[in-house]
Amino acid sequence: MSSPQRRLLVTSALPYANGQIHIGHLVEYVQTDIWVRFQRMRGHEVHYVGADDTHGTPIMLRAEKEGITPKELIANVWKEHKRDFDNFLISFDNYYTTDSPENEKLAQSIYLKLRDAGLIEKRAIEQAYDPVKEMFLPDRFIKGECPKCGAKDQYGDNCEKCGATYSPTDLKNPFSVVSGATPIKKISDHYFFKLSDPRCEEFLREWTQEKTPLQPEARNKMKEWVGQPGESKLGDWDISRDAPYFGFEIPDAPGKYFYVWLDAPIGYYASFLNYCQAKGLNFDEWVKPDTSTEQYHFIGKDILYFHTLFWPATLKFSGYRTPTNVFAHGFLTVDGEKMSKSRGTLISANSVIECGFNPEWFRYYFATKLNDSMEDLDLNLQDFVARVNSDLLGKYINIASRSAGFLVKRFGGVVSDAAMNTPLLQEIAASSEKIAELYEGREYAKALRTVMELADKVNGFVDENKPWEIAKDPEREADLQRVCSVTLEAFRMLSLYLKPVIPQVANGVEEFLSLPPQSWSDINMPLSSKNPIQAYQHLMTRVEAPQIEALLAANL
Repeated sequence: MSSPQRRLLVTSALPYANGQIHIGHLVEYVQTDIWVRFQRMRGHEVHYVGADDTHGTPIMLRAEKEGITPKELIANVWKEHKRDFDNFLISFDNYYTTDSPENEKLAQSIYLKLRDAGLIEKRAIEQAYDPVKEMFLPDRFIKGECPKCGAKDQYGDNCEKCGATYSPTDLKNPFSVVSGATPIKKISDHYFFKLSDPRCEEFLREWTQEKTPLQPEARNKMKEWVGQPGESKLGDWDISRDAPYFGFEIPDAPGKYFYVWLDAPIGYYASFLNYCQAKGLNFDEWVKPDTSTEQYHFIGKDILYFHTLFWPATLKFSGYRTPTNVFAHGFLTVDGEKMSKSRGTLISANSVIECGFNPEWFRYYFATKLNDSMEDLDLNLQDFVARVNSDLLGKYINIASRSAGFLVKRFGGVVSDAAMNTPLLQEIAASSEKIAELYEGREYAKALRTVMELADKVNGFVDENKPWEIAKDPEREADLQRVCSVTLEAFRMLSLYLKPVIPQVANGVEEFLSLPPQSWSDINMPLSSKNPIQAYQHLMTRVEAPQIEALLAANL
């Protein structure tokens, strides 16, 4: 049963242009990409856009340290990020940068609309200032002794030893991370988005609690933040920073710049606008308040606050549509612990490729762990080896290798047209909507468990019929062709179900089986006797334990 065509705009969080992509980041892009590929297979119009998040003090200071301009730095990092996403088969329709003319224009336009709506307020605030570098210091650029437990070398916003949170002005013996100087206090005018305005509070209460099908954990968290009617829990949001700063200048405030978190999410729209201009799409039709299009954001749970409070309010009160939904995921641990550079488990995306790993091993393994919740997931390296080898090689790939040779050598690669009438194939085809619902709901672990249960049944069919035994009997040629045809049809179906997760292998299967690119509705379209299958070629190799050791060593 086919569903009406939908029109979807999908994003993943924008990686910061101050570091490399590691496997913890990749969980999110793989999760998004599987969903996007599935939606494309269903025949929907899907546009998946992203960008590097490029502004802020850390970018400015790193560029200075490297002796290059911030623009040179972000251009270099963009190439690395794009390489990593391409290597892991992340199928962005457009991968852009937040340091773009489109983003500057959109950010300024949105700001002016918020200002004209009476939602921007200028206030004088006291901040820490580095007298040597002559710059205001973000919280993370001030260190000192924790005011609660006395631990040394703690950041200006929270203590990593006792967990206390505080203001940078509370630190004892503070010093600037940039110059080492003792910060002084200095007054500066800042611009605030008035989230405490009753209009914002009412909108956000309704959007988070009633209108948007947020994950239960997210909705409960939002309930803590937005409070009950009559309560005023939302604080106003400081959206400005002082020069020197790498970013966009605020239109009516010389020397003041948009805080990176103001223009970064607008970068979703800027990337899409850039794409629309290149492809001749109507950008306004997708982002206007009453549009029938859908807009989804995949993010980590650590940035839920920005995407379910600031971003919807920014869109609502500047005249744009609000997100259809925001999907948050948990963090990745490795062998049950936080990723660690000293243990070699802060694994960069590029090192995975350089150590000879197949990126689809990781895509599959992450998918077996992902569901629709915000719970953390663990990359257990021993389990990774066992799961990939058992599921992908032992259960799935093995099906093709056990049958294709007989069909090519004995029957010219021609399948039996009657194969689809077999109950086994009818059962696999009947699972189509169940598996589709699981992909739609981001329940990838359940979807893959269902596929592997079907693979077990196919392998049971092969073991029961023993084509290698039938092949010895010249009188049973028809039986041999039938058994091998059923097996290859089953392999075709399983490959279709796995295509969002392991698209490169699926493409190889389509070539091997002489098929055009498969969509979800092709589940009941049998292999044709008019298009003989090709000789079987290895589709995937096993993971070997020494590869894991090499990967860990490469990341020390």
